[in-house]
Amino acid sequence: MRRLEACTTTEHYDRGMTTTIDRAGLARKIAEASLLRGEFTLRSGRTSSYYLDKYLFSTQPKVLRELGVLFAERVAAIARDEGEPIARLAGAELGGIPLVTVAGLETGLPTIFVRNAKKDYGTAKQLEGAIEPGDRVVFVEDVTTTGGQSLEAVGVLREAGADVRAIICTIDRQEGARKNIEAAGVRFEALFTKADLGIDE
Repeated sequence: MRRLEACTTTEHYDRGMTTTIDRAGLARKIAEASLLRGEFTLRSGRTSSYYLDKYLFSTQPKVLRELGVLFAERVAAIARDEGEPIARLAGAELGGIPLVTVAGLETGLPTIFVRNAKKDYGTAKQLEGAIEPGDRVVFVEDVTTTGGQSLEAVGVLREAGADVRAIICTIDRQEGARKNIEAAGVRFEALFTKADLGIDE
């Protein structure tokens, strides 16, 4: 399988067997697959005239592969900026799981799955996957509105001793997530904004 490469190359990628990602084309594919119009209640409680059904793009292999490359590019940039390697990636149940998995495949980093709540059976854990105190973690998200769900997951990771360095979301609805996440002391990155997807409420 050929390795894809984002427009800005990183040392992670193999040279020679690469395909440049068309970011605008990927944004169109995501919008065409997932943008729904109507009246929707968001997790934050707000109502919206549009909804991005993440499962309609995160279940498409070609879209996932390209997103994985873009996530890997951002993770590499974060590590370069901070001068320290990232140890693990994390994603939350359910929407973040395919995204963090493909990001892990592209970066070669191990992943952590954050459950919505602790299991009441078996190991009774809320975090699935190995984690060590002090691990530098990047959290991968699907769609952010206010950032509340992402920050809840960050809290769970911090309780386990993780040093959460950044949140990278696939799409930022631009409704306060950046402000709230950065106020919590976490770097915020978005692969795409609603504007990139051509959404104008």
